[in-house]
Amino acid sequence: METKKKILVLGCNFAGLTISRYLHKELGHAAEITIIDRKNYINFIPNIPIEVFNNHNPANTMEFQFQKFLKSDGSEFIQAEIEHIDADEKKVLFTPNERSGSSQEFINYDYLVIAVGCKLAFDKIEGFGEFGHTFSDTFYGNEVRKYLYNDYKGGHIAIGCDRFIQGQSPKSPKIPTALAACEGPPVELAFSLADWLEKHKKGNAKNITLFTPAEVIAEDAGKTILDQLLPMVSGMGYGYKNNTVGIKRIYKDGIDFKDGTSLEAEMKIIFPNWEPHSFLKGLPFVDDQGFVITDLYMRNPDYPEIFAVGDAAAVTVPKLGSLGHMECEIASKVLANEILGISETIDPLHPMVVCFGDMGNYKGFYMHTDEWWGGDISILKMGYTPYLLKMGFKTMYQTLGGKVPSWGMPLSELIGDHTII
Repeated sequence: METKKKILVLGCNFAGLTISRYLHKELGHAAEITIIDRKNYINFIPNIPIEVFNNHNPANTMEFQFQKFLKSDGSEFIQAEIEHIDADEKKVLFTPNERSGSSQEFINYDYLVIAVGCKLAFDKIEGFGEFGHTFSDTFYGNEVRKYLYNDYKGGHIAIGCDRFIQGQSPKSPKIPTALAACEGPPVELAFSLADWLEKHKKGNAKNITLFTPAEVIAEDAGKTILDQLLPMVSGMGYGYKNNTVGIKRIYKDGIDFKDGTSLEAEMKIIFPNWEPHSFLKGLPFVDDQGFVITDLYMRNPDYPEIFAVGDAAAVTVPKLGSLGHMECEIASKVLANEILGISETIDPLHPMVVCFGDMGNYKGFYMHTDEWWGGDISILKMGYTPYLLKMGFKTMYQTLGGKVPSWGMPLSELIGDHTII
């Protein structure tokens, strides 16, 4: 009897859960699929601000269990801290973390899919713990909620990103260099927070300044969209500060930037540098920062049994959920072709931004563009439809346990591209 191939997936947040479900869909029971993650639930990060501005603790609504979906697929789940990847021996060392004091274990694989996301480097920003805010998880989101509803005095609010250090390697496909990991969230928050300020009679867009380490905020949106967006932001009264280079420190009354300038603010809402996890740094299949090198089929050129999807992959720039989703579809089909011995045609990754953002008052914005990568798609829409699509994706993702149907993304693009409501 032929031994089944062993596929090991590291990480089970958006990219990890999605590719685990897709692998089962493509392979059925032709492979043994095991998933390792340090926690047994997903934080639905994109919708945390909506809960915060409605005065809900996001921990009550934005965390959902995924194990029942993996079990229904016949996949195995291990809750553990990943310690090391031995690419030559094809094994991963891990420590179970359900209870402290566990000994280190290891597991062998035939194929490895790295979907562990990134470390958010708040610890590298002086003063963040005492004076900073963010929406990166339910804990920090709830801290923002408590501050806004109990302590906010109506002062200025600064929203923006620290400098992103993008990895470099001659073995990676050529992609643009980004100075911020992803600036859709700061733009989204500026719109939705201004709506919250007005509703609670605490101010408006004039209370908010957006800042960026780059020459222009949301550079991945492309010039055509930014030529529409930036005049709109200025006309609504937002402050705007570019070329900050990065954050030097946060203090009680503001932010010092690495370009030598400062910005006064009561609230400092920060998005940090996204770093690879420490266990990835220095491995033989990563770039100079620790992001996993892949081709546009999400496969490492030196270790062809290793794949990466989502934010841990070097080609995922910006660190955007829609890119991770596309990568999961590609990698799962490549693995299915190889394991099942079939020859289905697979298109390589064609990077683009597909983004739905909340603007408050049940309205949202939609961006669909590949202009930053040299393409000719550039669509920006605002209205009720993008908000409904954003909320609908959350419901679909949780209901289906990450296995978004193949028509899900194309249908969202079709509706977003052609609907004006």
